[in-house]
Amino acid sequence: MVTPQQVLEELKKVKYPGFARDIVSFGMVKDIEVSSTGVNVILAPTTAREEIMQQIRDAVLAGVSQMSGVPAVIVTVTPPEQPQRRMARGPAGVPGVAHVIAVASGKGGVGKSTVAANLALALVSLGHRVGLMDCDVYGPSIPLMLGLHARPESTEDKRIIPLQTFGLKVISLGLFIEDQTPVIWRGPMINKLLTQFLREVEWGELDFLVLDLPPGTGDAQLTITQQVPLTGGVIVTTPQDVALLDVKRGVTMFQQVNTPVLGVIENMSYHICSGCGERAELFGHGGGAVMAEQFHIPFLGEIPLVRDIREAGDTGKPIVVANPEHPQSRAFRAIAERIVAEITARPAQALPTIH
Repeated sequence: MVTPQQVLEELKKVKYPGFARDIVSFGMVKDIEVSSTGVNVILAPTTAREEIMQQIRDAVLAGVSQMSGVPAVIVTVTPPEQPQRRMARGPAGVPGVAHVIAVASGKGGVGKSTVAANLALALVSLGHRVGLMDCDVYGPSIPLMLGLHARPESTEDKRIIPLQTFGLKVISLGLFIEDQTPVIWRGPMINKLLTQFLREVEWGELDFLVLDLPPGTGDAQLTITQQVPLTGGVIVTTPQDVALLDVKRGVTMFQQVNTPVLGVIENMSYHICSGCGERAELFGHGGGAVMAEQFHIPFLGEIPLVRDIREAGDTGKPIVVANPEHPQSRAFRAIAERIVAEITARPAQALPTIH
């Protein structure tokens, strides 16, 4: 009876069709089984072309069959090995946080942080557990708006404990630096800080984590979308026609990172004179609604330019907390309710199409 080694030497004489090399050097011979009933040559195919494999089978049968002491020959071709597919892995969620909402704007000066703070507090007033993360490294204004001055402490395992105020958990770079200290950082340092805020802050159990993004579409936005799956984005704009391009940039940014746009908020929509009560549309009016309709995304509401909102933010007690029955506090709560309704109604809805 032949040995597997003898069969292997015979197989070295079988050339791969079209090549001077043999099938052994090509790595096609996976195993050789020898028994009293015959020889089983197990081949691992290196091609999907059936005619090539048939030529190799025939050559193996012919070569091994003529060997002395071989009563029968079987050629077994194993199924081609499929390359291991790596599971597509997206960004990991924040432990304990059900929904992450990003508040964004295409440019600065639209009152985005004011909206983010009051929106987060409006969600708290609706009975939700909420956190607010200030992602604006160069201009962290959330601590001022919420009247926060203490430095966050850490747990024994070095996790950051967010400050709490008005039922809201808050973290911001502004809590770690002096008021007049400029932040002169490059992109990698910003990315590291935001990752730390997401991964190393003891957020606990939250229904919503509201992210106050910096204006534009830069490093911070990219880091956030890479680090955490966003439930949706909210875009803050002003009524001017020139803001249309900024809204489009914001929608496009969220769309490119597969994040639903929950809607548009028009801030500084109009001005109410504190003396006479007259309404003046200083920056125009209705641009946000037009933009929302154009981009096929919800219009969440409009917030007027009111001194009370500005003064409440400057004193560290946003209007939703300072005066819950103020018309603008009710407006923020209505917007919060619409956002919750959007999240509930369309958890898997397709992203809006820009025309």
